[in-house]
Amino acid sequence: MGILLSRVQEMLSNFYGMQARILLLGLDNAGKTTIIYRLKLNETVTTIPTLGFNVETVEPIRNVTFTLWDVGGQVRIRALWRHYQSNTDGLVFVVDSADPERFEEAGAELEAMLGADLMQGVPLVLLANKQDLPGARPITDIVEALGLRKLQGHKWHVQGCCAVSGQGLPEALEKLAEMVKQKQKARGL
Repeated sequence: MGILLSRVQEMLSNFYGMQARILLLGLDNAGKTTIIYRLKLNETVTTIPTLGFNVETVEPIRNVTFTLWDVGGQVRIRALWRHYQSNTDGLVFVVDSADPERFEEAGAELEAMLGADLMQGVPLVLLANKQDLPGARPITDIVEALGLRKLQGHKWHVQGCCAVSGQGLPEALEKLAEMVKQKQKARGL
């Protein structure tokens, strides 16, 4: 009986698609808001620093719906990130590839976020944004600087991208959808 119910549930999820709650975090000026509106509107919009949060629902892939929570990255707002952790299916963490002086700070914030009880097992996509800018560090440098190879208990993927053009975003969200589906399947959803 349990096998039959799980097959019916899997068929229904394929029919209706997957829905997931995704946190979009990173230090201030990393490009989070530009990314969310590139995904939502498929255009570049002029943004100002996010002093709270933006929430947008996007369908980056057929039958996949993400509700993206873009939370401000200023120091005084980062303390509030923990209030957004509940029911999170995936984390997109954005790093400014052209600002290596802040890699250590970004790594510390990412480590704190992933170490929280409510974030255990949540898949991570790290977006190495601003790859189009002079001085942007390669992905391998960012992986090392943020200590991702030591990360345990989370599936992760790093994708170079340019929020302004949208380059790299479809691939990143496709990988995130794959990891979230695996997590939901493991939880029996």
